[in-house]
Amino acid sequence: MRFFIELSYNGKSYHGWQIQSEVNSVEGQLEYCLSKLLNTSINIVGAGRTDRGVHAKQMFAHFDFEEKISNNFVKRLNLFLPKSIYVSNIFPVKKHIHARFNALRRTYKYYLKSEKNPFFQDFSWHCFYPLDIQRMNLASQILMKYKDFSSFCKKRKDKKNNICDIYHADWSRNKIHFCFTIEANRFLRNMVRSIIGTLIDVGRGKISINQFIEIIELKNPNTCSSPSVPACGLFLTKILYPEDIFL
Repeated sequence: MRFFIELSYNGKSYHGWQIQSEVNSVEGQLEYCLSKLLNTSINIVGAGRTDRGVHAKQMFAHFDFEEKISNNFVKRLNLFLPKSIYVSNIFPVKKHIHARFNALRRTYKYYLKSEKNPFFQDFSWHCFYPLDIQRMNLASQILMKYKDFSSFCKKRKDKKNNICDIYHADWSRNKIHFCFTIEANRFLRNMVRSIIGTLIDVGRGKISINQFIEIIELKNPNTCSSPSVPACGLFLTKILYPEDIFL
């Protein structure tokens, strides 16, 4: 049987989602705890790979297990997992469903504060520059007119394309923080933080709207001179699947 697992995590202590040798990862912790409790080797496949220090309010992964999972298993698993990882649900899906490839949309949010606050430092970035949110939103709307985001990703050795469909991108502000929300069918490695860093330079007046367009159209990661924002403020907040995946 194939099961989906829904979870959230504080990414501060992890070198990202993906298992890596000799470093702590969310995937590694989850596989270890599942394997121990189910008394067999469990391999999980995530809906994506968050980078080091990135958080998730909603993440999905799948694993295969040929026995029925008891009703109290989620509670037992949470007692065994580190406090920084919380599993909210485990449920069966159709055998061919894949956590990564069957996901339709993914949403990220990034939080930044204009004032330093030690109680938010692990979950937002302190940006001390004055920002023009109207200019940043004008630039954000431009993103949805393009498909190739090569300028905002790390160089890849493989020949896979850098095409993404962005459905929504905007900035909002309240008394506590700025928030950038972006929704797409997929994201490239480091794409979200690179886009945000460039949008902040637009908001600072460091680059113009026309220069932002030029960066996109050049399709070259070397042209994006803006530094990526720190990982601490980035959250994977939602993953959307077709309704017919469930049993």
